[in-house]
Amino acid sequence: MSANVIEVLKIVVLSSVVFVWAVRYSNIVAEFRSYSYPDWLRDLVGILKISLVIMLQRDDTELVKLGAAGIMFLMAAALVTHIKVKNPLAKMMPALTLFALCTVIFLSTVD
Repeated sequence: MSANVIEVLKIVVLSSVVFVWAVRYSNIVAEFRSYSYPDWLRDLVGILKISLVIMLQRDDTELVKLGAAGIMFLMAAALVTHIKVKNPLAKMMPALTLFALCTVIFLSTVD
């Protein structure tokens, strides 16, 4: 896949995480409460997501791999939660999309 396409995907992932965890933070608070998850877990996930998407923007291939793999892990955990609480597929789509985008980014860095 073209390096330009991968760069665009990295920006899409960064933008979506920043939008959800900054602009729509009140939705995140409500969502974590609805799942009965503690505030410290929500804050930890937010710190991890922001850190990981910053890693995606670096030129260091190993940091990009770590960032993509980390987001993939967090999105897999989100999907498990969605399945556990029996959310409809529409509610799972953001997690599925970020998982898929980070999978493409990760695979593009594998030699």
